[in-house]
Amino acid sequence: MSAETIPVRKGEELNLEKLEDYLRHHLHGLPDEPLKVTQFRAGRSNLTYQLQMGSWEAVLRRPPLGPVAPKAHDMKREFTIIKELHPHFPPAPEPYLFAEVDILGSPFFVMERKHGRVLDTSFPEGVQVTEGLCRNISQKMVDTLAKLHAIDYSKTKLKDMTKPEGFMERQVHGWIKRYERARTDDIQGEGLLKKWLVDHIPASQPPTIIHYDFKLNNAMFNDDFSELVGLFDWEMTTVGDPLADLAVAMSYWTQAGDSPLLRKGLGEESVTVHPGFMTREEFMEAYARKSGRNVAHMDFYLTFAYFKLAVICQQIYYRWKKGQTQDERFANLNSYVRNLIQYAQETAGRKI
Repeated sequence: MSAETIPVRKGEELNLEKLEDYLRHHLHGLPDEPLKVTQFRAGRSNLTYQLQMGSWEAVLRRPPLGPVAPKAHDMKREFTIIKELHPHFPPAPEPYLFAEVDILGSPFFVMERKHGRVLDTSFPEGVQVTEGLCRNISQKMVDTLAKLHAIDYSKTKLKDMTKPEGFMERQVHGWIKRYERARTDDIQGEGLLKKWLVDHIPASQPPTIIHYDFKLNNAMFNDDFSELVGLFDWEMTTVGDPLADLAVAMSYWTQAGDSPLLRKGLGEESVTVHPGFMTREEFMEAYARKSGRNVAHMDFYLTFAYFKLAVICQQIYYRWKKGQTQDERFANLNSYVRNLIQYAQETAGRKI
């Protein structure tokens, strides 16, 4: 078991006999050793497992247990996306197979297991943390986002899977509807925030491929952090406004001066509060230099990004409150939802 994985959580076990039989029928050259499965400790949405047969390794992704939000957790779509992107963008894992058959009770896919260092709330033991290292990690994140946005999506099947026209209009109304479907608590000012978003939708930028969940703990670096070698969780990927992608990345990117409401909303604060990491403003300016895009009017995009993150957390909290998941990590997510909606209200109208 690696430091990234834990024993499979109770209630989230896989049928190993069925799964091993399926893998052996559809993947060639697997070692003649029994299948071993552990679970990745990170992640609050889809369930992700490490598969091992001797020296062979892979990663399996499946939807969470119980009812899920409409159109969410589409395994076939995510599999197709990484299949199309991997040849153009090596940090996307190589996909191996997609299974719609009833092996695990839901569709799932299997992909390449990448190795490296994933940063979240702390650095690995033995790493000498310097301001220069933190600045370099920040720049690699900027460069990776700009490279993704530079891919010609018309050369991939994403051109047939997406609808870039009217992207921001659909996004604002769609995420408001998702929030209302998963609503549990009354939050002061939520109605005004939703109205502000609807009233201030900008004309979308020329479309690009967007990851739409671009954050540090979805990225993997090599051992000395000189290269970004993996980017994961492509569930929300589409073709749309690149500034929306940048803003979503910034909604996860906390900095030292942020209130505890933001820095510790999901538990321990991110490593991005360390000296040397770019501030959100520095990150956006670096992205502007790398991509050539104008980031002078990010107030709407940032407000929307904090609201979108609030909705994602609300959907997870809704599932916990309804008893559809027993994972106690989700029990206090409603407080973070409240914090995010309040912060989005502060961001609305603020010029960067």
